Amino acid sequence: MAGAIIEKMSTKKLVLFVFFILLFQIFSILVGALISPSPTTAIRYLATKCINFHRTRAWLMPWGSNRCQQVHSFDDPLAKTLDANDIVFAVHVPLPNTEMSPWFQYMLAVLQFDIAFKMINQIEDDVVITIDARLAYRDDMTSEWTTKFHSVEQRPLRCTFAVSKTYENEGRFYHCDPIPFMELGSVAHKYFLMNLRLPVNDTMNVGIGEIKDIHVVGIHQNGGFTKVWISMKTVFSPWISVATVWYWYRIRLLARPPVLLEKVIFALGLSMAFLDMPVEWLSTGFEWTWMLLFEDAQQGALYSILFCFWIIFCGEHLMDQRQRNRLSAYWWQVGLVVFGSSVLLIFDLSERGVHLNNPFYSVWASESRTFFSYLKPHITFISVAGISVCLYFFSLCRMVYCVFRTIGGKMQQLPTMPEARRLRYKGIIFRFKFLMLATLTCAALTIIFFILNQVSEGHWHWGDYTLQVHSAFLTGIYGMWNLYVFTIIFLYAPSHKIQFSKPIARDIYKSESQETQLTCGEQGPTEVYRITGKVAEE
Repeated sequence: MAGAIIEKMSTKKLVLFVFFILLFQIFSILVGALISPSPTTAIRYLATKCINFHRTRAWLMPWGSNRCQQVHSFDDPLAKTLDANDIVFAVHVPLPNTEMSPWFQYMLAVLQFDIAFKMINQIEDDVVITIDARLAYRDDMTSEWTTKFHSVEQRPLRCTFAVSKTYENEGRFYHCDPIPFMELGSVAHKYFLMNLRLPVNDTMNVGIGEIKDIHVVGIHQNGGFTKVWISMKTVFSPWISVATVWYWYRIRLLARPPVLLEKVIFALGLSMAFLDMPVEWLSTGFEWTWMLLFEDAQQGALYSILFCFWIIFCGEHLMDQRQRNRLSAYWWQVGLVVFGSSVLLIFDLSERGVHLNNPFYSVWASESRTFFSYLKPHITFISVAGISVCLYFFSLCRMVYCVFRTIGGKMQQLPTMPEARRLRYKGIIFRFKFLMLATLTCAALTIIFFILNQVSEGHWHWGDYTLQVHSAFLTGIYGMWNLYVFTIIFLYAPSHKIQFSKPIARDIYKSESQETQLTCGEQGPTEVYRITGKVAEE
């Protein structure tokens, strides 16, 4: 057994390696803090109230030379002669003299209603608002609009009135929760037009109050942030891919088959390389509406492998020789991770999968009398996800504590050893403990990022549309993942300092290993791996 690089590398080289890793980590943070703009931009649009006397399906423009006939206020004399079905709310995205770009990656839309209180027209409890939504696009200001999507959607209307409901307070506005409206997975065109109708009959849109205006909040990723993000992926992708291939090549050169820990490290490298694939370069030239779903799959694969790796990484340093090196020994921990990942995947497919054909669909704001409405999915999902990952982290901390205690029990034998051997093992154990603490730090920051990511995505769907996740945190976490995976791959790769090309050399090394008081006869990637295996067995 040649031993891993973490044991064979000199202290000077190892310190230099750690220094460069920290330098790259700081650089990743500074890229987001100093170079990249904020990740997203939110723009508020006031919908124009257009008159559609003939109730045709013609596209109505809010401004420009072909703008529609408008009503500025529903209190105007002209508006009082109109039927509610004659009104179309028109929104042009973006604002005049600007245009959208494929670098924006996606576009979200949230509705905000201005509803005035009237004693004879109050908002009923558990009311549902029906929206006839249409979306069109074009790439220049002179061509005709091309219909892209059309759907009739229902959303629960949740409003509160801060003061007492009396005649004196008529005209005051309700405070209504923002309503998720649309999620477009690609911004492949320069201009978009939304035409919204609130159809009214005896059973539809009854008890929704007196609507005065509709605001549409458009959210998209900043083009500058997209360029920084893709550039980081372009740099890390070949780096991690080459390191993963190199690691597996070194493993295959060993005289023994790879152990479970080495296989999981290889899987970790593959998942990181999968996340690093800079396919966004191609998405800027093609209308790939499935990019958000693909990015979720990339990140989900890394989460799953990372969580499984940390469990196995700690567990392999706790179990005895008879139990370790078997995936079945971790069936319930890995099973829970796989189950959780599968639930997240199914949930993601149930919404973003549907968005491929209907971007107006939202599982977060389903009809008022469905299962999801009573469950309040945004709160339940975020709460369950947050509690689950926190419990996972506490369980991981307990496993790390047990590993340290196991190693501490064996360190009591160090004073009886020769000085050179004692110093060697003390150095190996110190390096392993440092790596374990770095693993805990990476796990903690990953879990914080996971929770904040769910909360910010929840804000897109059910409330605060001004996202507060800073670029520095995003680029720093992404850089940390790559640097951590590279560190594990590099330090746990077999060292080249001891070669087994000659039988004599192998016999000499084997006899020296048998004389060691700490290790056992089992083959493994590191001395600590073999030490803890013997301690657990004893």
